[in-house]
Formats: sequence, structure tokens, C-alpha cells
Amino acid sequence: MKIPPYLRKGDTIGITCPAGYMAAAKAQTCIHTLQDWGFQVMVGKTLGSPSKNYFSGTDEERGDELQAMLDDDNIKAIVFGRGGYGVGRIIDRLDFTAFKKKPKWIIGFSDITILHCHLNRRLKVASIHAPMAAAFNDGEWKNEYIRSIHGMITGRKPVYKCKPHLFNRMGKTVGELVGGNLSLLVHLAGTKSDVDTRNKILFLEDLGEYIYHIDRMLYQLKRGGKLNKLAGLVIGGFTDIKDTERPFGITVYDSIRDIIREFDYPVCFGFPVSHEKENYALKVGVPYEMQVGKRSVILREC
Repeated sequence: MKIPPYLRKGDTIGITCPAGYMAAAKAQTCIHTLQDWGFQVMVGKTLGSPSKNYFSGTDEERGDELQAMLDDDNIKAIVFGRGGYGVGRIIDRLDFTAFKKKPKWIIGFSDITILHCHLNRRLKVASIHAPMAAAFNDGEWKNEYIRSIHGMITGRKPVYKCKPHLFNRMGKTVGELVGGNLSLLVHLAGTKSDVDTRNKILFLEDLGEYIYHIDRMLYQLKRGGKLNKLAGLVIGGFTDIKDTERPFGITVYDSIRDIIREFDYPVCFGFPVSHEKENYALKVGVPYEMQVGKRSVILREC
């Protein structure tokens, strides 16, 4: 796995919006914070685009801007404005030839899961699953989750801890970390960006789904062999979950526990990776050690 160079003061970070529209004002705190950290910032035209529909520009505009940032040797990392939907429309337009020779950090989550999986499966380049530009607002730039981005892009190896959960399965394991948004992982099934989970530590989170949707997606992962040969499983937050008029009858965590009951690898429930502010930066494609104990859970980059 190729590890992009870590950033030094004075390096340039690009900001672009490859999916949904984002007002330019919502990225100002992020821009100022990155500058306070000692970096220069190059802002793309897709941020605050005059587009009148859902997207931050046409497929061509979003793809061309991301392509330019991928190819620009002066840009050492790319932070995305927001996710939503749209990366799947442009992923096959992108040419990663120059990027593979001189990789840089790709930083984001949600719809950016497509890029993380593509880089992991096709290019063998590590990337960073982390909060995006909008998450810096309302004073959140000071929290430990946003600060974890700075540590990660400058080369610090994180050690994360979280409280135990009743559903945890104890044990110690080591494996390459892969995963992201559950809906997107399922969406990638059968494509050339499809995630390979064998002997990996898989992490999952999602937003705004019905409980039965999540149950169905997890069964698809299971039937596709994505859950049976894991080194470990990290279950993050499932935010703004909805139920049907006639209740599904169990929670999301109940569903996950039942679906993986037959497997024996370590499992952590409630890890702070989510669409809420509790969203630690995680390197996708590098080895982590996970210790699930009675009193705490530790996830440590090797």
C-alpha cells in the first residue's frame, strides 16, 4: 500500500465539491483553520457553484476540477466540501495515472467512500476517512475529531479509545482498515471499486436510513461474503435512523449483532465514526490493531 507524503507547513491543500452543492460561506471556517495550521489553501470553483440543481456543478465541471487537483503537484492533499451524492457519476471519468505516481491525501467521508474504496482496491493508495469542510463550523474546529485530521496529515499515528458496549465481542486483532458508509459500500458491489474485506478490519456507519434498509444491506454484504472473513468489525454511528409505521421490531445494533452472530472475530459497537461530530479521522488502507476489552476499546494505527 502506498502512503502519500505527510504534509509540512506551507504545503497546499485543495478544497473541491465533487458531489452535492455547498455554499462558499460554509467552508470559510475550514479554510481559516487550515491556514492557521500553517497550510495554504486552493479553493475550487465548485465550492459555491452557481449551479441551480442538487450538484455543485455539472458532471464535467466536478470531474474536471477534481482531475486538475489530482494532477497538480503543488497540491499535497484534497479536502472535500461535502458529500451527498455525485462521486459515483464521475469516478469513471477520472484518470489516476499521475496520481498513482505521486499520490496525495484524499480526505472526506460519506459519498467520498467511493473514492476511498477505489483507491484501496484499484490503486493501492491509502486515504483518510474524516470530517469535511462543513464540520469545522459552529466552533467545532476546536474539537478532538477535527484536530485528529491535523495529526493524521502530519504523520502522527493515532490511538483512539472508546467505551465498551454490551454487544461488543472481545478480542485482539490486526488488519488493514477498510470501510465507510454502508449504503455506498453496498452500492459498489459488482463494480471495479468494490471493497475487498478479506482479513481486513471493516468499519461501517450510515445516515438517514430505515432500519429495514440497513438490515437488508447488511444481509447483502453477508451473502456477498463481505462479513465472513474479516479480521475485525467496527460499528460506528447510525444517525437519524427511521422506522416504518409498523415497527421493524429491533434496533440497528440488534440487527447487526444477529447477522454476525455466527462469526468469531472481535467486534466494537459505538465507535466514534459517524455523520455526527463524533467522527475521528481514520486512514483507509493501513494496518490497525484493535483491542476490544471489558473496560475499553483501543484502535491503534500500527
